Amino acid sequence: MCAFAYPGGSTPELRGASSTTFSPNGSDGNTAKLTRSRYRPVDAGLAIAPEVSVVIPVKNEARNLPIVFATLPDWISEVVLVDGRSVDDTVAVAKECYPEIKVIHQVGAGKGDALRAGFAACTGDIIVMIDGDGSTDGKEIVRFVAALLAGADYAKGSRFASSGGSDDITWHRRLGNRVLCAMVNVAMGTRYTDLCYGYNAFWARVLPSLHLDCIGFEIETMMNIRAARADLRVQEIPSHEKCRVHGTSNLRVVFDGWRIFKVIAAETLASRRSRSRMRREAATPEPELSVPSVAVTADVSKD
Repeated sequence: MCAFAYPGGSTPELRGASSTTFSPNGSDGNTAKLTRSRYRPVDAGLAIAPEVSVVIPVKNEARNLPIVFATLPDWISEVVLVDGRSVDDTVAVAKECYPEIKVIHQVGAGKGDALRAGFAACTGDIIVMIDGDGSTDGKEIVRFVAALLAGADYAKGSRFASSGGSDDITWHRRLGNRVLCAMVNVAMGTRYTDLCYGYNAFWARVLPSLHLDCIGFEIETMMNIRAARADLRVQEIPSHEKCRVHGTSNLRVVFDGWRIFKVIAAETLASRRSRSRMRREAATPEPELSVPSVAVTADVSKD
């Protein structure tokens, strides 16, 4: 684990600086030597070593970005903004709010395409994805990171687990999410409580296992399904979704709902084919190895 709790809940005085720890020198066990570490304080009792990248896909979110950046913790290592050809001051505002930001100009279209571009640009050990409309609270990032540090491969946000909630979801979106979630749980043997939420985090090393290849709002569904198919350790994190502050959502309920349904159907079929193939391979007997006969001629001649 890449986590370290400071004894007694104390933290280094200089936030973000390299901390110092004592460790045995390996000789008599009584002598300690001062070593340098790259742990960064997260709260009063916890520091982390992994670098954390935050990906924010945006399109015309200039008025919302100051709200988003105000919630981001100062211990994150990198912010990647993926701009979907905004026609307002989105990029300029982002740079003003976070001068070290990495801006990616999206070539394609769609949220899935934007997130894939953002993931590819990340350099951190942990990748966190949040929305740029002010609906996701950056202060919750510590919950996701803590779950990953505790052993999860994939930390999945849920508005319907434990203390989670939503100020924004409508009754028909809630119903649709519940139906689609039930379909995935039956097909994949999961116990998800939320399927279509855009607040998730994962170790960068598991990204190849997800094989993401979609371009739209169905990407969260695909990530959740493929995390299950890849046997990743998934932990749901209660999250509270706020209302979009400014502007209107690009989500089209019927159209994007149909795309999500098609992803579920395709992934279910692929999963069944995979299980069927594994059963056939397990049932196939091992071929018997034939040992070639070698003729041996005894030499009985005398000298």
